[in-house]
Parts: sequence; structure tokens; C-alpha cells
Amino acid sequence: MRTVDIIKWVATAIQLIGYGLTGLNIVPWNVFAFFIGILLWFLVGYLWKDKAIMVVHVGAFVAILAGYLSS
Repeated sequence: MRTVDIIKWVATAIQLIGYGLTGLNIVPWNVFAFFIGILLWFLVGYLWKDKAIMVVHVGAFVAILAGYLSS
């Protein structure tokens, strides 16, 4: 398995944990999980040279950060 594939699956697992924590209203751990997952998915986009993946995760980061800071 290539390194990028490992990063992709770790990021996916962390994102799913973030969703679960959100569903259970476990704050701010859900936000931290999302930040880590977003960072890893951004890295995957960079390694694949896929700007769409990078842009969507920058947008997700900004949205989650804004929500976290406003709460």
C-alpha cells in the first residue's frame, strides 16, 4: 500500500470519528478530529496534485474554525 493510500484511509477514519463525536455532542474533540482529518485530506490532495480536494478542505477548515471561534 502506498503512503498516500495510508494517509487517505487514516484521514477517512478520523473524519468518521469526528462525525461520531459530533453526533454524540462531544465538543471540542469533534472539532479537533475534523481539523486533523481535514489537514490529512489536504495533504492527500497536495500529493495527488488535486486542487479540488485541496480547495474543498480549505473551505471546510475555514468553516469549522469560524464556527469554533464563534461558539
